[in-house]
Amino acid sequence: MLEDRDFFVLENVEGFVEPAALFASVQPLYIEIGSGKGEFISQYPLQHPEWNFLGFEGREKRVRNILKKLSPQRQPNVRIVRLMVDANLAAVLPSESVSGVFIQHPDPWPKKRHHKRRLFQQDFLNALAEVMLLDAEVHVSTDHEEYANWIAEEFVRNPRFVSLQEPLIQASPSIQDHVSTWYETEQRRMGYAPNYMLFKRI
Repeated sequence: MLEDRDFFVLENVEGFVEPAALFASVQPLYIEIGSGKGEFISQYPLQHPEWNFLGFEGREKRVRNILKKLSPQRQPNVRIVRLMVDANLAAVLPSESVSGVFIQHPDPWPKKRHHKRRLFQQDFLNALAEVMLLDAEVHVSTDHEEYANWIAEEFVRNPRFVSLQEPLIQASPSIQDHVSTWYETEQRRMGYAPNYMLFKRI
């Protein structure tokens, strides 16, 4: 397990993470912000060996859970960055280095006094736009209806993104090979349906 951690996990990150130096093959880079228990970052790359993946997760317990689902032999195109991501993203990844982004069920911080802690703010979207290639897509999901509306409004306010769906919030994912996270499965079981959004960097 320690050897696998050395293979997969980048810790104490300072300055830019250079994707070309992390992977054996230079391939389009996709990132997941908030990898949780690791369902997506362990399963989706198996379906897309032609892409490289960086998962960002700041909580040590979750990083350990993710590592249980990874092996260098099966997922050589995956790395985990142990880091909480917000507007600091533009200081971590080079400009125009990311081909796609997945953000699934971010913390909704439902109380109004905590809304300033929400990930989706204009400074975060500007940082996201900075690291993304033109026409790269952002896939977002949340089961929290009010937060879904907040996210959609933040994207609409930002001139560097456009929605690829009408209406902006959909009941089904935009990709056929969607991977349900543990959290999404549990919330569905309790009757909370996800809201899916898809935006493009312009």
